[in-house]
Amino acid sequence: MFTSKARVIVAGCLMCVLVCCHKAAGREIYVNNLTGDDRCSGANSIAAADLTGPVRTIARALQLANGGDRIILAATGEPYRESISIVGLRLSGTRQRPLVIEGNGAVLDGSQPVPPEAWEHYRGAIFRFRPTRKAWQQLFLEGKPPVRVPVPPGRTVTELDTLQWCLVEGWLYFCVEKDKLPADYNLSCAALQTGITLYQVDNVAIVDLTVQGFQQDGINVFNNARGVYLAGIISRGNGRSGITVGGASSAVIEACLLGNNGKAQLLTLPYCEVQIVNSRLLGNTAPGWVDKGGRVYWNGQQIRGGRDQLQPPEPPQQRQDDQQADQQ
Repeated sequence: MFTSKARVIVAGCLMCVLVCCHKAAGREIYVNNLTGDDRCSGANSIAAADLTGPVRTIARALQLANGGDRIILAATGEPYRESISIVGLRLSGTRQRPLVIEGNGAVLDGSQPVPPEAWEHYRGAIFRFRPTRKAWQQLFLEGKPPVRVPVPPGRTVTELDTLQWCLVEGWLYFCVEKDKLPADYNLSCAALQTGITLYQVDNVAIVDLTVQGFQQDGINVFNNARGVYLAGIISRGNGRSGITVGGASSAVIEACLLGNNGKAQLLTLPYCEVQIVNSRLLGNTAPGWVDKGGRVYWNGQQIRGGRDQLQPPEPPQQRQDDQQADQQ
């Protein structure tokens, strides 16, 4: 989904972000979803008999944290399967010392497997099932979103090509390959509503984290959340948007990649203010930015009305290198 050039942009910007966050942060709280234990203090990254090792969940780390602390996730190869909320004065940092969640490339995932028995035959090679959460759904094949076919309201399913899917009146339809059944695939759908919700909290930084598979939003900067800094975020395959900002909130989105979300990669609502810096908002499954209000700035310049996609300009030397590579 994302090109190597895009990942270079993220890596370059993220290094500066992590250095700044490290200098500014207070206490460190470690999280490991394989070796951690929520009875622990999170003071150390290695499990220990005295319960000073990592906690198991991000939610527990947030219970232990105060504004200005640094929550450090271990990228274990196993997604963190939880939905978290960052709320209130206790978790509010300052501009110099924000609350930091450092993802280290970890994945926060809101999906769950579709039981094989949930599927019923529709017609031909098309099967369907009715998920618990019906609006803004998302299907995953081997952990990645397959091609979705849009179906206008009031219309029925007509044709799907192999391994395509659609959502119609609460039913999720999937087209299998010849001589196969849904049980032959690793299929999952969105189960948790929102990955990260920020509400009435100030000065929070979330960096180097992938958020995927949530029924509504990957990250929702919901209401009166100010000084939110999102850097190196990949938010993909969420039912409504990768990131939503609204309700008198302010956020900086830097070196982020948003794509494969259902209705918008970025959704802005009235009264918010959003700064987008060196980020890629793909228009592959939905518009890059859906403008429902607020003030939005793209690399320092105010823009209005939404965009099919947004991507940072390539440096002149990079463009020249690409042109030479194309000629070879």
